[in-house]
Amino acid sequence: MQKLYKTVKNAAGAEIEEKKSRFIASVKPVNSEEEALDFISMLKSKYWDASHNVYAYYIGGNNIIQRFSDDGEPSGTAGLPVLEVIKRMELQDLVVVVTRYFGGILLGAAGLIRAYSKSASAGIEAAGIITRQLCTEVSIMLEYTLFGKVQNVLMSKGYSIESIIYAQDIDITVYIPAGTNEEFIKLISDTTNGRALVEFKENTYITLYKE
Repeated sequence: MQKLYKTVKNAAGAEIEEKKSRFIASVKPVNSEEEALDFISMLKSKYWDASHNVYAYYIGGNNIIQRFSDDGEPSGTAGLPVLEVIKRMELQDLVVVVTRYFGGILLGAAGLIRAYSKSASAGIEAAGIITRQLCTEVSIMLEYTLFGKVQNVLMSKGYSIESIIYAQDIDITVYIPAGTNEEFIKLISDTTNGRALVEFKENTYITLYKE
């Protein structure tokens, strides 16, 4: 599994105009090709009267899936430029649909490539770019007397604390980068003199930051 990847944060849209043609970009994060196709189908129904509904999507992981469609525009002038924007920005797990309402003025091949690329970029910018990291969920059980010291160490090391449960003992849930279990055990053991119980749970992706 990838340890880091970039994708979009939200579903969003953006609109530009080129020589009286309207270009409406619709962007959505997706986890599968089925989700991408459902989104494309929904937009084709919504913009049924449009001249073209061009799309591209890129699904990462073990089996990369990348598809695009010019939807009637000259070959290579629409869907491929949208896909190239996605790849140039090093994004995955998203679908971009660019809807065009023809304004009566031909743009030419270069003009179409420029317009579809610009529209896709605007849509992605509106959706926001985030970085996701593969992490391991960890539970730390400890006495109240050790809590302040452990919390300070976790925060100083930049670990993401998910929750703190105050019961008979304290249960801290924290996310650590996948593959760093041994280093983390040593850190907690050194901090508590071996008086904390550390339990490793499932791996999951968490959002690090938005660009």
